[in-house]
Amino acid sequence: MFSSFLGLFSQDMAIDLGTANTLVYVKGRGVVCNEPSVVAIHHDRKGNKKVVAVGTQAKAMIGRCPTDIQAIRPLKDGVIADFEVTEQMLRYFIERVNGRKSFIAPRMVVCIPYGTTEVEKRAVRESAECAGAREVHLIEEPLAAAIGADLPITEPTGNMVVDVGGGTTEVAVISMAGIVYSRSIKVGGDHMDDAITVHMRRAHDLLIGPRTAEEVKIRLGNAIHDGRVDEMAVRGRDLIRGFPRIVTVHSDEIRAALEEPVSLIVEAVRASLERTPPELVGDIMERGIIMTGGGAMLRGLDQCLSEAVGLPVLLCDDPQSAVVKGSGRALEEMNLLSMLA
Repeated sequence: MFSSFLGLFSQDMAIDLGTANTLVYVKGRGVVCNEPSVVAIHHDRKGNKKVVAVGTQAKAMIGRCPTDIQAIRPLKDGVIADFEVTEQMLRYFIERVNGRKSFIAPRMVVCIPYGTTEVEKRAVRESAECAGAREVHLIEEPLAAAIGADLPITEPTGNMVVDVGGGTTEVAVISMAGIVYSRSIKVGGDHMDDAITVHMRRAHDLLIGPRTAEEVKIRLGNAIHDGRVDEMAVRGRDLIRGFPRIVTVHSDEIRAALEEPVSLIVEAVRASLERTPPELVGDIMERGIIMTGGGAMLRGLDQCLSEAVGLPVLLCDDPQSAVVKGSGRALEEMNLLSMLA
């Protein structure tokens, strides 16, 4: 009861702490923040560290920093790789949302990948508490994604969600507010960027940075030939001469570059279907497979997956925000959160 009373005066929030982006949902306000999970840190001569930028400003510094400033991503493959930096990043987002005015610490729901170890869960919980949360609840990402996609997860029917994030892809079969089967692979949007970087180096002797690779993925990335051919000029450094050079690339060659990560995602879905109880497979055939996550927006990925497994595949309305919206709904409906705990 006392916690509920405090909730009247605090800005309770749900956080999708993603490898690529961090999204924040505030109770009663919706999604209020969507920024890259990047922190820029200044290292002085005495070994002291100071955060100089977080989010969008920090991402703009990647590949452009002087030697005493390092732009890092504190999460890797969906889990915390740097506890201290993650805490500071969380603190920044909490203060930004609260406007430094709230005198009561917020209650917080934080999304975690399915299969997260107890050690990793403790790291997430402690990071949130140290950043200023008074109460921390953890919710598994596939469940949050399913809620955000408006799937009837509490009913005794099968729902399949494919959440393609920055560092991982999680495939889950959900029924009666629980995960019947889940499979997680360390393939996501970041690995697609890496595949493009490798392709540019091998095919064009051109070295490009992560920001350029991401831009190529967004503009030209595709998973299946649909008759559309786009092209763009890509700037980088010639690996042979060492000079700047511009290369024109086409969507067809980028599709070929992304063939490996796309095939790994398809195989993960196929393997999950093979291990799903037949009654639930029947439900999935009727409802279709739902795709969420920023990586799911790769052009043609839903169609490629549908052709590979022979089932309808649907992209939810707002793939990148599905997880945080689902955890936000759980925050608004505590009885739902208690069912998922």
